[in-house]
Amino acid sequence: MEKTLKKYFPVFVLPTLIAFSFSFLIPFVQGVYLSFCNFTTVGNAEWTGLNNYKLAFSEGQGFGKAFLFTAAFTVVAVITINVFAFCVALLLTRKLKGTNFFRTVFFMPNLIGGIVLGYTWQQMINAVLFKYGVTIVSNPKYGFIGLVLLMNWQMIGYMMIIYIAGLQNVPGELIEAAQIDGATGLQTLFRVKLPMVMPSVTICIFLTLSNSFKLFDQNLALTAGAPMRKTEMLALNIFDTFYGKNGYQGVGQAKAVVFFVVVAAIAVVQLYFTRRKEVEQ
Repeated sequence: MEKTLKKYFPVFVLPTLIAFSFSFLIPFVQGVYLSFCNFTTVGNAEWTGLNNYKLAFSEGQGFGKAFLFTAAFTVVAVITINVFAFCVALLLTRKLKGTNFFRTVFFMPNLIGGIVLGYTWQQMINAVLFKYGVTIVSNPKYGFIGLVLLMNWQMIGYMMIIYIAGLQNVPGELIEAAQIDGATGLQTLFRVKLPMVMPSVTICIFLTLSNSFKLFDQNLALTAGAPMRKTEMLALNIFDTFYGKNGYQGVGQAKAVVFFVVVAAIAVVQLYFTRRKEVEQ
């Protein structure tokens, strides 16, 4: 059987490999090449070397400010989402009535599109701030808090499901042994449950980290970078550069390549450190 599978392995893999090459690999390589070119269309690209990368980090592009804002948002969002999701998962893994209903309710926001969420939360936050004579774009801190609230509301339910799956896989014998040894509830949580759900923690941190860095729809709908691009995140900055400035397509492409490298590097480092803490069951 194994010999037959090895023999026909290329036949089964070839269609997927072709599709992957045309949909991702070739466009990615072409995008990296275009980041070193000045172009308006793919057909008229002219090689300019590192000029686009120099322009990308120039002061007028706002790429550095967008990176700092995105990094600050990501740190706060990753911590709050995972803490709240884990706490909700702990509550919903206890023998309480209606847990299945609450799991469904908490997960539903993840099914709503980012643009819809952005405009909905914009109206709700502005309705509250209107009493004080301001809007969400009056001060960058309002936009920052609004983005964090929106991201938490959307993703807590999704992460909660993953944490619930991890908690349900913790062997009951370990918990009983800890209780027999006199461990308190907090000691059982931090010494038994948390180490055993580290694979879930790894997945959840990876998802929240990557989604926070790549946030675009919600940022566009909620603040659109206002006021004065102070709430502009990396994805929105790249979009505005590529589509909003004539002749700056190469600069936007260079920013996109840098963006990919940064997110990939952070994700790899995060996976490396969190996987080291995983406990084999």
